[in-house]
Amino acid sequence: MDKSKFKIRDILKSLRVRFFIIVFITGLVSCLVMHSVILTSYEDRAVNVRSTEVQTQLRILANHLIVSNYLLDTSSEVINAELGMLANLYDGRVIVINDDLKVVKDTYNISQGKTIISEEVVNCLKTGSKGTVSKYDQANGYIEIVTPIIESDLIQEEDVSVKDKTSEVVRGVLLTSVSTDTIATTLTILSRRAQSLEVVIILVILVFAAWVSHTLLKPFDRITAAINDVKAGYTDEPITGPNYLETEQIIKAFNALLKRMKVLDDSRQEFVSNVSHELKTPITSMKVLADSLLAQDDVPNEVYREFMTDIGAEIDREDKIINDLLSLVKMDKKASGLAITSVDVVNMTEVILKRLRPIARRHNIELTLESKRAIVAEIDEVKISLVIMNLVENAIKYNKDDGWVRVELDADHQNFYVKVIDSGYGIPEESLDHIYERFYRVDKSRSREIGGTGLGLSIARNAVLMHRGSIDVQSKIDEGTTFTVSIPLTATAATTAVK
Repeated sequence: MDKSKFKIRDILKSLRVRFFIIVFITGLVSCLVMHSVILTSYEDRAVNVRSTEVQTQLRILANHLIVSNYLLDTSSEVINAELGMLANLYDGRVIVINDDLKVVKDTYNISQGKTIISEEVVNCLKTGSKGTVSKYDQANGYIEIVTPIIESDLIQEEDVSVKDKTSEVVRGVLLTSVSTDTIATTLTILSRRAQSLEVVIILVILVFAAWVSHTLLKPFDRITAAINDVKAGYTDEPITGPNYLETEQIIKAFNALLKRMKVLDDSRQEFVSNVSHELKTPITSMKVLADSLLAQDDVPNEVYREFMTDIGAEIDREDKIINDLLSLVKMDKKASGLAITSVDVVNMTEVILKRLRPIARRHNIELTLESKRAIVAEIDEVKISLVIMNLVENAIKYNKDDGWVRVELDADHQNFYVKVIDSGYGIPEESLDHIYERFYRVDKSRSREIGGTGLGLSIARNAVLMHRGSIDVQSKIDEGTTFTVSIPLTATAATTAVK
């Protein structure tokens, strides 16, 4: 039972099924409304025509009643024949009532001599000049018509210039009931024919709804098939489809995602290739050095020491690459989070520069700090320290002899800023868009000489982005480079959510 419910629920979730149901119900409702409107219109029209036709006959008959003085003498065979013929013609009943509300003639011969107290008759006697009144009783299938019997007298005026007037006096009432059985029969026939036609229309609507839902939603099937092909790995080409607005939006979004996946996949492959190369190079060097030692007999201590020193340097290089990779992986993991604390940025920077000054002195580089104000920010001290250390260390290592590195600190009401300015060799313009890529080196030979891994800027950028900050670079060849880091002073909700 539960499985059948789930199946029905899954079927109803289908856009094709919903579209089919909507089209079918719309067509069915339209058909039923049209059926009702047409039959109702026909009924109203038929009743109006019948009422008008009978009223015309009754007005003529009323004039004959006055001329033959039928209200006082009902023996006129001509009038009785007219009354009977009218009643038979319309399958109805005609009652002649005088002004005393007494029945003078009843074609059914039931109520003659009786008094009729009817609201319609009384109103007609009082306001006969308003003409004939008819009422349709749909439930009982007849039209009731009340027609005044009016006697007109000519009143002559003494003044010749004034036209003679006509006075109208209601002498009685014709109360007529006209059967609508023929109208009802016609309605029944029309309804049956309409129902037969509706069955055909409904079948057509069913076929049309199925065809429309299949045709209009077919592009989505193509898109789904194309996505499944990409998912299965059969192709990695962008998908195309009909020029529907909705499908265009889906295709554009998917192609953008596919492009992003390609970039990530290429980046991943390049990363793996670079990692393999970077890790293999020190190992290869150590292998060569070790094999050289093993191939020689009675190796002098000086040579042995020199080779072991080189092996130790390669081990340090391998260790640095591994440590940088571990730092980068930790940066990539959102779950690692940020240990947000309130930090004195100026004091933190001074401590970092104190650690790096021995390296600067070794290269005869002047390292200075300029702070325009005291800065306290809510940051992860370890990660931001890593950012500043990597930027300053790069500025020292890739600098000219007797050069300088200047670190500037500033803040406004929202962010604090760290600028690392150097007098180094600069970065070519074509390389500026790639410096944050993993293992990317502007000058590979120089990087290897100074022990660079090509991961420092990538680590720094990730740490800045985790703080919802930004990092920018400006550089000119042989003039130097300026890195500008902007970090919010207060940890935002998005930043704390990373914790």
